[in-house]
Amino acid sequence: MSPETNSPSSKGADAVDEAIAQGLDLDSSPIPPAQLDLYHKVMALEAGRQRNGVSNTMRSRIVTGAKHIGQGELNQMLLDADFAPLKDKEIAFYYGGK
Repeated sequence: MSPETNSPSSKGADAVDEAIAQGLDLDSSPIPPAQLDLYHKVMALEAGRQRNGVSNTMRSRIVTGAKHIGQGELNQMLLDADFAPLKDKEIAFYYGGK
């Protein structure tokens, strides 16, 4: 099959989810079974974890998904949307403590 045949039809995060479901990387090469197994084990654990509210989950996803946004800009965006500002441990992890 050509790469076009196996390529995900979606874009962004949806394309990644679709590719994982197919067991294929975005370039149509197979994802090693050990990597897929570990991913599915961790995702099953995460799916079973009790959540502490939609807003907190949304904030977490925003922080982890905003790698391309500068620290000051993201912090202001969080505050403008009435979320808690970046925590020291988040700054250290995502921005190297800068």
